[in-house]
Amino acid sequence: MRSQPRNKRLYKKALEILSLSRNISTYLIHDLAPLQNNGSENPHIYFTGDIIRQSDALAPKIISAENQIFQDDRIKHATSLFHITNRLYKHCERLEQSESNGKEFLILLRKELRKFKRLQRSWRMTL
Repeated sequence: MRSQPRNKRLYKKALEILSLSRNISTYLIHDLAPLQNNGSENPHIYFTGDIIRQSDALAPKIISAENQIFQDDRIKHATSLFHITNRLYKHCERLEQSESNGKEFLILLRKELRKFKRLQRSWRMTL
């Protein structure tokens, strides 16, 4: 089993997205943590944890896909990575709907995710 990815650009972008997601989540939590006027918690706060969890899964999924022996298994893992990326993108869109000062950062994260998706498409063709 290889622990280093063959496609370093894609892997590096996944790590950048993870770092950016963590920083954004930390920033947004302070805006979303206080209770709303009716005493309930902000429903968007859970998306901050989701973006971290999903971006944390990107890099290991790349290595996992590349380490598969059979092409069908590699494609299955690459498809899973594609779904994780799409969910991450959707959670960013949902967080942009929240009442927070960090919306500009989410736009930046979505821009990086679009770059990641382009790299991901070309990477998938090489599997």
